[in-house]
Amino acid sequence: MVKTKTSEEIELMRESALIVSKTLGMLAGEIKPGITSLHLDKLAEEFIRDHGAEPGFLGMYDFPNTLNMSPNAQVVHGIPNNEPLRDGDIISVDCGALKNEFYGDHAYTFEVGEVAVETKKLLQVTKESLYIGIREFRMGNRVGDVGFAIQNYCESHGYGVVRELVGHGLGKKLHESPEMPNYGKRGRGKKFVEGMVVAIEPMINMGTRRIKQLNDGWTILTADGKPSAHFEHNVALVNGKPELLSTYQYIYDALGIQSDEEAEFRRHEFH
Repeated sequence: MVKTKTSEEIELMRESALIVSKTLGMLAGEIKPGITSLHLDKLAEEFIRDHGAEPGFLGMYDFPNTLNMSPNAQVVHGIPNNEPLRDGDIISVDCGALKNEFYGDHAYTFEVGEVAVETKKLLQVTKESLYIGIREFRMGNRVGDVGFAIQNYCESHGYGVVRELVGHGLGKKLHESPEMPNYGKRGRGKKFVEGMVVAIEPMINMGTRRIKQLNDGWTILTADGKPSAHFEHNVALVNGKPELLSTYQYIYDALGIQSDEEAEFRRHEFH
């Protein structure tokens, strides 16, 4: 059952989401060749606690760390380790924070040093598909409308759209109803209603959409070993339209990026 949120609860969720946004922004300045994902994980835990929140993933379903760190062919749920990042890697950083009883949960795939042009394109298209999907999260639409928009855009570029892992509702639980697949048919699935809050998160592979799981019980890999990208935002349905609770602006500030799809989205949706 979908648990809609009051405007007051949405503001509390925005606070949780922005702690995650700020954590990702802090990490953006630290991600470089030679750094380990375990070091970044420790920085993130300290940062989240310093901001009066708890790491949302630590201990959940017995997950051992604060961050899901998934480099290269890892899709999601990678466990931080002591292997240094290398020039040309990409790494998805998925982070959660719990504050005032509500979760924030979002993700960004970072470039490490100089990344291959075709990999940059995968990241760009996946990030664009996130906003294309978010635009369909509006009154009168359904879950399938978001999934269709993401799938159609990514497949038009020849990429594989992961089926087994999906976005989700968000609130006092990290995973609430409804599930938000990145594929689907227009007009199908649960109807969106005012006060819904969801995590929309395209997981897009350069090659096959098929995946496999490592023996650690967590790490998901592409079946063909090609890179995968993952981007995620928290979005509330306010006055019938999507409103971002999370932001990549802290990341862009840290990396010196001037403009992006998020700025474009906010311009079109709210002005």
